[in-house]
This record gives sequence, structure tokens and C-alpha cells, in this order.
Amino acid sequence: MRMYDLIMKKRNGGVLSKEEINFIVKGYVEGSIPDYQVSAFLMAVYFKGMNKEETSNLTWAFIHSGDIIDLSPIQGIKVDKHSTGGVGDKISLIVIPLVASLGIPIAKMSGRGLGHTGGTIDKLESIKGFRTQMDIDEFIHNVNTYKMAIVGQTANLTPADKKIYALRDVTATVDSIPLIASSIMSKKIAAGSDAIVLDVKVGSGAFMKNLEDARELAQTMVDIGKSLNRRVVAVITNMDQPLGHEVGNANEVKEAIEVLKNNGAEDEKTVALTIASYMAVLGGAYNNFEEAYMNLERKIETGEALEKFKEFIRIQGGDEEVAENPEKLPEAKYHIEIKAQSEGYVNEINAEMIGNAAMLLGAGRKTKEDQIDYSAGISLVKKIGNKVMTGETIAILHTNKKEIKEAMDLVRDAYKISENQPAKVKYIYDVIM
Repeated sequence: MRMYDLIMKKRNGGVLSKEEINFIVKGYVEGSIPDYQVSAFLMAVYFKGMNKEETSNLTWAFIHSGDIIDLSPIQGIKVDKHSTGGVGDKISLIVIPLVASLGIPIAKMSGRGLGHTGGTIDKLESIKGFRTQMDIDEFIHNVNTYKMAIVGQTANLTPADKKIYALRDVTATVDSIPLIASSIMSKKIAAGSDAIVLDVKVGSGAFMKNLEDARELAQTMVDIGKSLNRRVVAVITNMDQPLGHEVGNANEVKEAIEVLKNNGAEDEKTVALTIASYMAVLGGAYNNFEEAYMNLERKIETGEALEKFKEFIRIQGGDEEVAENPEKLPEAKYHIEIKAQSEGYVNEINAEMIGNAAMLLGAGRKTKEDQIDYSAGISLVKKIGNKVMTGETIAILHTNKKEIKEAMDLVRDAYKISENQPAKVKYIYDVIM
């Protein structure tokens, strides 16, 4: 078997066998196949695609390139969730305690933010003392005892995917649906869960910019799950504007707490309850989505979900008092108001531009080595559909930096104000299972 022949086969639209895909992935990880040949292969996949079986086999090869987490000592159906990445996406902070309060085990591995998208681990680490590293015994103990735990991803989980993703990033082959789907699903399956709910974002702040591509990605990931004996539901959600009113780390934790106190933004609460409800059904707590949604909403109203969030913080070493006193979270030195330059209705808030502005303020990373400022971020005072007057505050920037003109310009440019009132924003577009 020669890599040259496999590149040519895929270039010509051929279908690769499981053995051929394993040969490519194994050879690249071990170093017998060079970067330039894998780059050529990735470009061939970008243009010719992969069928269901090939995509599933590529996922399998990624999974078996490194550690596979054994969660069998955890009792019950382990349910995980994954977001394809967005701006202001603090859904995991709400969903973990909400679903765990039903007795469904949530054994979650999560990532850090990079570029305009945020990371759940960074957000939680803005809570003083919160630990996102623990050994497997403590992790399993916490899930069995409290039904929830979260850790950062291990270094040797799907190393083939990490190596290939780095190559995709510099060869203009990132936005290939088979490659995106196999990358996401390999990490989720290697992390050991039995069932997965995928939050597939679509819009200006998402990787998938249009609904057709989002549906194709969602269906591809659901198909991979089925082929590898996992129950998967994909919920396609709106990311044409940031989720909720807060973008950053500490301020997103504050907003998640507000949702758990039943005071949160409507879009954020709706998406969180939708994701949590499908997780509850997959975990066996309820027979249907409607029943799950109604009961989970009640857990927020009664305060049970908030109490579970306090427990979540406590068992991971954090200061649970932030749930009642959010002023204990990091606070930025400067708060700069952005004013509306015209009167009308907010018709658009480009989520990617807001995410990049937050990164420039210190809330995100340009490179993996950059340090996060947990107190930095943006408060969106006005959202799509809101009426604004000239000179009225539309957003507030929180930062410890003095030079922030570029971030200010980005936020101003992200807002589009028109005299026409837009249609009501749709939060959930579709569900694929």
C-alpha cells in the first residue's frame, strides 16, 4: 500500500476502504507519511468529499490513535453535549447541573477558547479555586456521587485528529464537512459517553454560516454516532448574534447564574432547556422532549438547579458563594460604553466581530499560549429587535487594557441599526436524530 496511490484514488473520486484510511492515519501519527502527502490527501477530501462509511472509518481511526476513556465504572447512561462553537455560549454551565439534578451522569471533557469562540474550561476557571484537572479516580467518584464532573481534555485523546487539524489549519482544508464531523465525533466518542447531544451553531458567529451546511454537518455527525453505536441528537441553533447578553468569562458565569435563578435572557434559557431536555430523554429520565422540558423548567423555578450548580462548584474546589454573590468574580478596571450612532432598531449584531473584539480586550486567545483575562468581556445592552435612540448605550466593554480602539471599532461595526423592525429571532432551527 502506497500513500501516493491513495492520494490519487481519492483525487479521482474513489472510495477508500477502512484499511486504507487506517494506513493513512497510523502512518501520519507514526511519522512514516510526511506532511506534504497528508496535505495533498486532505485537499483531495476537501474537493471530492467522503461517503458515510469513509467518514465513519476516519472517525474510528482517530478514536483508536490514542487513549479511549473507560467510563464503565460510572453507573447509568453517560450523556455528553458538544457545541460546534459560538460567541457568548455558556450553555454547558447551565446544562451540567440541570441534567445532573435528574440523576443522569455527566462526565464531561471540555476545551479552552481560541480565536473568537470561548471555552467552557476558561469560564469555569474564572471562579476562584475551581479545578479543571483531576485524576480518573476522582473524576469517576464525583460522577458516581454527584452525577457531574468536568475536566480539560487529556493530551493523548485522539492525537491523530490534533495533528491533522493543525495541518488543516494551514492548508485551507478546515471547512470540509467529513473532516469537521470526524474531528468532533472522535473526541466525543473517545471521551467515553454513551449518548451525545450536539449543539450545531449556524450564523455569523459560527463555523457554519448557512442552514444548509449546518444541516449537512449535523446529519453527518448523527450518522457517525449511529455507525459507532452511540445515540446522538443534533440541535441546530442560532448564532447570528451572541447568545445572551454577556461575552467573556467571569461575566458569562454571572449570566449563567442568572438563568439558573430564572432571570436569564430568553434565547439563552430556551437553548439551554432544549439541549438539556434531549439529554434527559437520551439519559432515560423522561420518555419525550415536552415532558423533559416542562420538568427541567420547574427545576430552575424551584431553585433546585441553582443548588446543584453550587454543589458543582464546591466539589471541584471552587468558591460556591459566587452563585449568591457574583461580585466575588473577577472585575475589570475599565468599563467603556459604546453609543448608538443613529436611531432605529437593531437589525444585526455580527457575532464573530463581537467575539474578536472580546479577544482583543483580553477575554480570548489569538494563540494557544496567550493568557486569558477572566474579567475582560462585553455586555450587549441591546440585541436584535431592540429599539435604540441616538446616543443610547448599546454595549459596554470591560477590560484592563488602555488601548482598545480596535475593539471599540469592531463592536460599533458589528451593530447594524435600521428604521425597520426585524422579525423575531428564531432560537432553534431544527433537530436531527
